[in-house]
Amino acid sequence: MSTSDHDPPIFDTHAHIISGEVERYPLADAYRDSSVEIFSVDDLLAGMDDQGVPHACVVQRWFQYRDDNSYVLDACADHPHRLTPVIMLRGQDPASLDRLREYAGRQRIGGIRFTRPELDVEDTGWMNAPQTMRLWELAAELRLPVCFIMFDPHTEYNLPAMRRIAERFPELPILVDHLGVRIEPGGAAGARPHEFAVSDALRDIAACPNVLFKFTGINLDRLGQVEVDPAVFLRSFADEFGVDRLVLGTDIGQTKGPYDRITGALRGALRLFDASERRAIGFENARRVYDMGEGTWGGSS
Repeated sequence: MSTSDHDPPIFDTHAHIISGEVERYPLADAYRDSSVEIFSVDDLLAGMDDQGVPHACVVQRWFQYRDDNSYVLDACADHPHRLTPVIMLRGQDPASLDRLREYAGRQRIGGIRFTRPELDVEDTGWMNAPQTMRLWELAAELRLPVCFIMFDPHTEYNLPAMRRIAERFPELPILVDHLGVRIEPGGAAGARPHEFAVSDALRDIAACPNVLFKFTGINLDRLGQVEVDPAVFLRSFADEFGVDRLVLGTDIGQTKGPYDRITGALRGALRLFDASERRAIGFENARRVYDMGEGTWGGSS
């Protein structure tokens, strides 16, 4: 189907790919003897073509590949008009600075993602240790948006540290993956539909205008578990945080597909927005963040 067959077209800011070529792109040690569901770049492109998704950010899959970005970089180099790589580097590794310079010198890099799934609750070194801050400085110099994922037990301690970084680099777009992930039953009587997902720390970091939020397949599935209408949730979230601060991502390769299930649900979550708002959240905000001009995205690969 063509892009015009869908309302709105989606700029998928968060797609993962996993190769079946395990000798060329070996999995991390923990996954080499386990069954991993393959979702190749060809699978992604086929889903994008079918669902009117002109462009996607291919986000490095930490669990399967750690910081070996080979598959993401190769896939995006083969399809530069459709796919933009978002790589992962270890902030406290001194070699990461030279690796980023080398990557950026040979192809367009869309951004960096930070995480450390094994972190202790009070550990912020993965984002703000002196060596890590040098990587942030290089990202700002290269104008590379940064996204980050935190896990539920860590957000209250880590989000305030992230705010300090956002304030230090006010021109650098910083994206909170999966809205900070926290979606669970509860909330005070009379609270708006999104209140149980918004911590005080998340609201605090939103005071930085360069911080944006990704609404993804993980959020859709968690909302389903607590029987909250994603459209009501997202309208309420946007009313507080701003339409111009939201982007969409399927999280395919982690969130269970098929691709059309997730894209259909993302579009359904926009039903309470008007046409201009749907277009902004669907892809204009992402196109602005990732600096994709009309002539550099959505064409044939």
